[in-house]
Amino acid sequence: MSEPVLNTPIRLTHLSHGGGCGCKIAPAVLEKILAGSPFTKGLSSSFPDLLVGIESSDDAAVWKLNETQAIVATTDFFMPIVDDPFEFGRIAATNAISDVYAMGGQPLFALALVGMPIDKLPHETIRTILAGGEAAARAAGIPIAGGHSIDSQEPIYGLVAIGVVDPRQIKKNNAGRPGDVLILGKGLGVGIYSAALKKDALPADGYRAMIASTTQLNTPGTELGRLEGVHAMTDVTGFGLLGHGLELARGSKLTVRMEFAKLPLLTGVAELARAGCVTGASARNWESYGNGVALFDGCADWQQAILTDPQTSGGLLVACAPESAAEVLEIFRRHGFESAIVIGDLQAGPPLAQVDCG
Repeated sequence: MSEPVLNTPIRLTHLSHGGGCGCKIAPAVLEKILAGSPFTKGLSSSFPDLLVGIESSDDAAVWKLNETQAIVATTDFFMPIVDDPFEFGRIAATNAISDVYAMGGQPLFALALVGMPIDKLPHETIRTILAGGEAAARAAGIPIAGGHSIDSQEPIYGLVAIGVVDPRQIKKNNAGRPGDVLILGKGLGVGIYSAALKKDALPADGYRAMIASTTQLNTPGTELGRLEGVHAMTDVTGFGLLGHGLELARGSKLTVRMEFAKLPLLTGVAELARAGCVTGASARNWESYGNGVALFDGCADWQQAILTDPQTSGGLLVACAPESAAEVLEIFRRHGFESAIVIGDLQAGPPLAQVDCG
């Protein structure tokens, strides 16, 4: 009998059943869960200072303090998407803070949400996860001022992120206008990378691209919030580009049109998707909202997988007036988002998402 191998590296992704924003409950299931909740309707009329609540499926809640200040509050947490504990913490924190930027807000501080299998992970590994989260918060210029921890079966980490915004500059996901241009800030394919990583099939350049994308704070959001020409904004996360595009379409009561050929993809994502590196969350996403999507010109399975791919710490999706598109892209470039590009537009029509796959 062979001797046991001691001190082998612990693969965080092997300790959880899912990873990153792919852990999200499928949209259709979540809708059924919330259908009977008394909190899904009437909040705004009961609490007039609640400017954004659960009704619009937006990125964060917003509470008005006065005519020029409102509090932005959000929370996000998930299981590991990578094995490196520092990078896991950094990705999870970046993802949580993104929701403040997606509302046009400026982050103020955060609280940590920590669930760890104490019997499986060394204390040093857990400290390193927290250090990664603190590094992301420092990059955003905010402190992690407290939090809560539990002993859980799977490693879980995330933040409650608190920010501030001028109530007149809030960017909701349901305020798009006919003729608006649609701009995406980051490349797609994080979920596909994650699937490849679990299969040990992710090349080194793909892993570097994955870390670079998921740890890039969506800082343009604060500046975009000040532009009158920006009408609606959200970030693309667990429901994929189609899911979050469809939320924008339904909220704005418009048709969202996109061209697959214009979509920015992370390095090697198309090849990995063709090879079958797809998450289960991608199929669940399609089952949840596929009836609200129209795919044209022979959409291949790998293309559909990219469109529904759950993004972790994904890019901002911005609906703006055509005459503001150049300024929006310039803001993205100035913040280091070289992949930002126009991917489609919003038009009068039924609330659905259309994609030309040709």
